[in-house]
Amino acid sequence: MKILICNDDGYQASGIIALYEALKDIADVEVVAPEQNNSAKSNALTLHSPMYVQTAANGFRYINGTPADCVHIALTGLLGYRPDLVVSGINNGANMGDDTIYSGTVGAAMEGYLFGIPSIAFSQTEKGWAHIDVAGRRARDLVQQLMPSLEKIAEGAQPTLAPWLLNVNIPNLPDAQIQGFKVCRLGRRHAAERVIMQTSPRGETMYWIGGAGAAKEEGEGTDFFATRHGFVSITPLQVDLTDHERLPYWAQTAAQLSQAVRSGPVTEPAQAAA
Repeated sequence: MKILICNDDGYQASGIIALYEALKDIADVEVVAPEQNNSAKSNALTLHSPMYVQTAANGFRYINGTPADCVHIALTGLLGYRPDLVVSGINNGANMGDDTIYSGTVGAAMEGYLFGIPSIAFSQTEKGWAHIDVAGRRARDLVQQLMPSLEKIAEGAQPTLAPWLLNVNIPNLPDAQIQGFKVCRLGRRHAAERVIMQTSPRGETMYWIGGAGAAKEEGEGTDFFATRHGFVSITPLQVDLTDHERLPYWAQTAAQLSQAVRSGPVTEPAQAAA
């Protein structure tokens, strides 16, 4: 079993080290991660500046790019083989609800998914790396559970199973307080807090993006609810952004526009003679 590990906190972050240590004994694992923190970079790719791959003393390779850059470069030439699984994290803080849209952690896993490889994004619900060793063990538990199906996918025996994309959030709790795993839907947040304005030493106005909004939809069945009650939340994600329920409505709009086009251009009324 071959696993590619990435993250968005950078190759020196405690979360990616814990994830590597947790998985290295159960699979052939390689790390390709950003050089610097790239939180909230989502699926961004670097198109207008060169990137360089370097190797740290511990063997981790790092790139001066985004999380998606790292996975993209790894899969399109750097590795020289196709991994069976792409794993991203463990992120320093939650990626639940609307966070998943912005998350570089999820973005790295999604890049693997877009290449047709099963992928998982792991995050801790609180910042600070408390109980990161426990989070690593829970990540390993899930990967080990999935290994039989991953092997079948790799052998081509069950192609319909691939690809899939999981978003996993692990409470910062000791082993004894983790209640288990629960499959959930994404919750929702309120709108983000106001932008923060400051004055630079040169007298210019600086803007900082405000904090994430509080949970808005956090009832039973959501990732917010599960993690608050001590469960590791697992949410299957998809990339299809199509609003399927409203397709008929927009089809009517398109039909009306088409009819207007077929009827010919609208002529301006003739100007009255002076």
